This record gives sequence, structure tokens and C-alpha cells, in this order.
Amino acid sequence: QVQVAESGGDLVQPGGSLRLSCTASGMELRFSAYEMAWYRQAPGKQRELVAQIRRASNTKYAESVKGRFTISRDNAKNMVYLQMDSLKPEDTSVYYCNVGGIWWGQGTQVTVSS
Repeated sequence: QVQVAESGGDLVQPGGSLRLSCTASGMELRFSAYEMAWYRQAPGKQRELVAQIRRASNTKYAESVKGRFTISRDNAKNMVYLQMDSLKPEDTSVYYCNVGGIWWGQGTQVTVSS
């Protein structure tokens, strides 16, 4: 059974930083074979792609977070990270980790407010 777990969400002031972490286990292939992604969903809105990292560490970002967020992975630890800098109130959402376009975590709440 595949298990995906996010951590690191918190309340932070505008302009602050947070690092989200995601670990995954139980997949058939080794972790490095999977494309990993972070999504977010704010109340009343659709879930949207925030950042994606492929097997060769190619990355893709939503326009709204380019230059502020950085996705990275540590295949030896089965971990993917989202470094979020210069946070804005509109970044407030539940952030979800996705494995291979298939499996989801339960989400972690990020609130940006003064």
C-alpha cells in the first residue's frame, strides 16, 4: 500500500518562508522513477499544480510561484521538498503532495497572515 505524508505547514507572516516535506513509500518502483508534484487547494477553489519535479530533476512551476518557490527531491531518502519564500496571503491553502500522478497525501495547511 502506497503511503504519502506531508509535513511542515504552519502559520507564517507575509514575506516569511516555510519548507514543506513529503515522504512516500510502498510504490512498486523505486522512488526516483516517479514524477513528484505539489498541489494546493484553497477554500472554494479547484486544486492547482504548484510545482513538479521529474525523474531527471527537471522542474516546472505555476506562474504565481515562479521565483519564490523551489521544489527539490532526495531520492535516497524518498523525500520531496517545497521551499516557499516571500510568502503572500494568497498562498494560503492546503498543500498536497502527489506521487506519479496517482497517489495523494492528506495535505498540510499553510496560512499566510499577519
